[in-house]
Parts: sequence; C-alpha cells; structure tokens
Amino acid sequence: MAKGNWTREETIVAFNAYCKIPFKKSSKSNPVVIKYANIIGRSPSALNMKIGNFGRLDPELKKRGIVGLVNGSKLEEDVWKEFNGNWEKLAYESEELIAKFQNKKISFENFPEGKDVERTVKARVNQSFFRSIILSSYNLKCCITGLSIPDFLVASHISPWSKDEENRTNPHNGLCLNSLHDKAFDRGFLTVTPDFKVIVSKYLHDYTKEKAVNDFFLKFNNFNIIKPDRFLPNRDFLEYHYQNIFIK
Repeated sequence: MAKGNWTREETIVAFNAYCKIPFKKSSKSNPVVIKYANIIGRSPSALNMKIGNFGRLDPELKKRGIVGLVNGSKLEEDVWKEFNGNWEKLAYESEELIAKFQNKKISFENFPEGKDVERTVKARVNQSFFRSIILSSYNLKCCITGLSIPDFLVASHISPWSKDEENRTNPHNGLCLNSLHDKAFDRGFLTVTPDFKVIVSKYLHDYTKEKAVNDFFLKFNNFNIIKPDRFLPNRDFLEYHYQNIFIK
C-alpha cells in the first residue's frame, strides 16, 4: 500500500468514490471502498477516512444532521472547490484517473460507425457517473415507491438530457426512479413539485377504474418523495418540469 501524503490524483479518485457510495454505508468493508482503495494503492481504512473527510465539507449532509470526520486536509478542500458543481469535469477526469491507475484507457465496445469516438466515450462515462451518483444519493431506492432492486432503477433527468446540455451530469438535476415511473416522468404523466410532492397528471385520472393505474400511480398522488441524503433536486429544475413537461 502507498505511504505518505495523498496526491491530487488520489484525492480526486476519493471524491469520485465519495459521490458513488451512500455516505451512511461507507466503511472499510464496503466493496466499493475496497475496490477503489486497491486501485490507488491505499488501505480501505485510509480511503474510508478520506471519504469521511469529504463529508465534513458537504453542507447538505450537515443540514440533515449527518456529520463527516472533523479533521481534513487543504487538498481535500481544493478538490471539493474545483469539482463540486463542475460535474462533467469531475466525471471524466476522475474516471480517466481510475483507468490510468490501472494502466488502462477508458474505452467502450460497439461504437456506431462514423461517430466521434472521444465525444461518445465522454458521453458514456458521464452517463455512467450520473447514474452512480444519483442511485448512491437515494440509497438505491426509487424516490416514489421505495423500490430497491438496482436493475429496475433509473437515474432520471429532471431538466431533459436533450434540452439541457449544461446540466447533464449535475446530480441536482436527477431523481432515482423505477423504470416505469421514469418513463411516466419523462413523458409528463407525473411530476415532482418544487416542494417535493408527487403530482399525477389528470390524464391518468381518466383511468381510475383500472386497478393497475391506481396501484402504480394514483395512490402516490400528493405523496412526498423520499429525499436523497445528498444532492437535493434543484427547485428550478423541478419547476421547469412542472411548467413545461407535466401534462396538467
């Protein structure tokens, strides 16, 4: 295992891990902590402590009464200031460093012919990072139903991917939804208001005689979503969805 002071590159990878692991589940025995500790040549205990150090810098954790470790380094503060809010840069640079530590290059198979390879790689890296950070923030649970089967969960963009390039990787622009409610949210059949309530479109109220519609949608009308531990949805994004995508 590596000794001595942490490098900037190691600290960026630690911030990547911080974003991907539900904070309450971070420990030296967490498989993700072990994985990234091995990649950068640090002990799981050391990486877990670094993740705790990042927790002390997160104002959203403090608001929820979740406190990280008290002590930390200037380098952690510098990395936090550089990347917190610059999510696209964090996503690609940190994943590139993870590959570099393993003497690899970021790559994906089966590119469509004629596509810009570098641009496609970056887009896929950012999509994967966005999914990881959203699912982690919501503790691997759909924020409407509480469903916790990862294969059924989607990192859903509030302000659409196709229309808001600037916020494609912004975790404040995401909700963790199951695939059915993700589709309904994307098409405007339900929304989440700026005060974090689920509202079901009047279109679906025409199907009140169908048990499935009641079970999957109508019973959640006016419910509060399960809020994430970190990266609370931005109210401006929620307002945009309510005003421009939701079928009233």
